[in-house]
Amino acid sequence: MRLATYNVEWFANLFDDHDALMLDDGLSGRRGVTRATQIEGLGKVFTALDADAMMVIEAPNTGRQQSTVRALRNFAAAFDLRIRDAVVGFANETQQEIALLYDPDVLQATHDPIGREVGKKGSPDAPRFDGTFRIDLDVDATEDLVRFSKPPLELAVTTALGTRLRLIGAHLKSKAPHGARNRDAAMRLAIANRRKQLAQAIWLRARLDLHLGQETPLILMGDLNDGPGLDEYEHLFGRSSVEILLGGDMYDPHARLALQRRVSATPSTARFQMPEEGRYLQALLDYIMISPDLVHHHPDWRIWHPFDDVQCWEMPELRQALLDASDHFPVSLDIDI
Repeated sequence: MRLATYNVEWFANLFDDHDALMLDDGLSGRRGVTRATQIEGLGKVFTALDADAMMVIEAPNTGRQQSTVRALRNFAAAFDLRIRDAVVGFANETQQEIALLYDPDVLQATHDPIGREVGKKGSPDAPRFDGTFRIDLDVDATEDLVRFSKPPLELAVTTALGTRLRLIGAHLKSKAPHGARNRDAAMRLAIANRRKQLAQAIWLRARLDLHLGQETPLILMGDLNDGPGLDEYEHLFGRSSVEILLGGDMYDPHARLALQRRVSATPSTARFQMPEEGRYLQALLDYIMISPDLVHHHPDWRIWHPFDDVQCWEMPELRQALLDASDHFPVSLDIDI
């Protein structure tokens, strides 16, 4: 079985108010890329991946008129994809949902959130992901109230072989200091964003511990917007979000490689243009972490990077499609389940 995670930059911009694809020359959310070009690029990437299930990060919007599930089904129908059904979790206000697009002949997936419903009052006991988490991050006797802007998607999955597992899709908050007007303000925002992101990681890790304690096969996948050594504020808190989520039991070979700080060349899953500097920044942001029991099921990870993956590089049409489709690249996991 092939599982994949893919952050599609501003996927929502490619659909009209009735969730129909806008295959035209209007600009998408991507710099210098039309909607038609991005849609065609995505179709080629999804087709080449041929995944049995894809965790879509920044999936199309759910709102008064729009439906993430309907939009993804329309996209799948447009390119005759096997992954033709979808499930979404708690909708958010960012127009960037988290959804699973999957082949119903291969697996069944149900939104199955865990934890108590606590609303805005919060709880220190890892509540349901649409609630509020109370935590004192810096031991100042003052609790921080933390919410997910994009609540993780918790799924109960059953494969055609009868394997039952938990699948969690996550998109942690970015640490970029958007809105800062000077260096001091940028520093304050960056530190505050890292505090919030680490709190989200601790909250998510508590959920992983629950499933691991029950010996439930578990896969965490998505855009964690973090990695060891990614910014200069990490030393203030000691660990990155990725290190918290990995713990000593979850496994992702790319994350483990990045943690070996002696290694200068690390994998990357995203490529961002830096117009002011005239270059591109590459980063490892997207992961598929598996529980210890699944390590014995012959897992094989792949980052579909247009320049670093040999097969992608040697296929010019796919290489260009990856560059047109998003500023992130898919990560896939082939595993016997």
